[in-house]
Amino acid sequence: MAARPTWQGHLKLSLVSCPVAMYTATASSSHVSFHLINPDTNNRIRMVPTDPDTGPVERSDLVKGYEVSKDEYVLFDDADFEQVKLESTKTISIDQFVDEKEIDRLYWDDPFFVVPEKGAGAEAFAVIRDAMKKAGKIAIGCLVLRGRERQLALEVHGKGLVAYSLRPHDEVRDADEFFDDIPTMKADKDMVEIAARIIAQKDADFDPSGFKDRYDDALREMIKAKQKGQGVVAAAEPEDTNVIDLMEALRASLKGSAGAAKKAPAKKAAARKSATTASKSTAKKTTAKKTTRKTAA
Repeated sequence: MAARPTWQGHLKLSLVSCPVAMYTATASSSHVSFHLINPDTNNRIRMVPTDPDTGPVERSDLVKGYEVSKDEYVLFDDADFEQVKLESTKTISIDQFVDEKEIDRLYWDDPFFVVPEKGAGAEAFAVIRDAMKKAGKIAIGCLVLRGRERQLALEVHGKGLVAYSLRPHDEVRDADEFFDDIPTMKADKDMVEIAARIIAQKDADFDPSGFKDRYDDALREMIKAKQKGQGVVAAAEPEDTNVIDLMEALRASLKGSAGAAKKAPAKKAAARKSATTASKSTAKKTTAKKTTRKTAA
């Protein structure tokens, strides 16, 4: 496996444990990224750690500090952090199992792949994995990752496990603070019915392969244009939709959705018809060739 593990330790269920490694499940390196450039010299700006009294400092010489009062810090180096020997620094201990629907989606955070380390631990991993699959529940555990102890939600995914870090309760804002100001009203029944029909027409299978960052694509096109010395063409902005008659807008949307839904089957039918015609044409040519050969004979 080419990727480097984000974390290595043990997965533990009661008295059963096995060595595992965690890998970040997502990647963002393909996105367009920029550097800060001095336009006068075209040089890239380097961020150099600087002490206000002594000047530039080597990053490797720096330590972390916790501010206890104005300009007073308690200093920590790597050896100090090693002294915090919680079990969760090296072990994901599964403490409980819950139904997936019990976890509010607001708490789900970064995903990680959990795989067994090569060796005797693979069998123990398979036992834990298959037991979790049979239970049909989400495992809850915790581990120290990137300087913080994080709660984890683990679920079976293929031959391995996926662990999602869960946001702490105090980091998730109360939705009522934002939703309480939404006026209480009952939507018109006929309008809701039309909107439901629009939703039904747009029903589709979940296919993430079609998800693209169009803004990122537009940036790449702009970069190509600048490289060639061409003028940059601004992308067209969407028109403002000032809906005056909501019912009429819904009906127009329903009609538009119905037209779009019919286009795809029509294309498929045309393709089938074309394929059938081509097949018949080929068959006729083949028959004609056979007849010609027979006459010649």
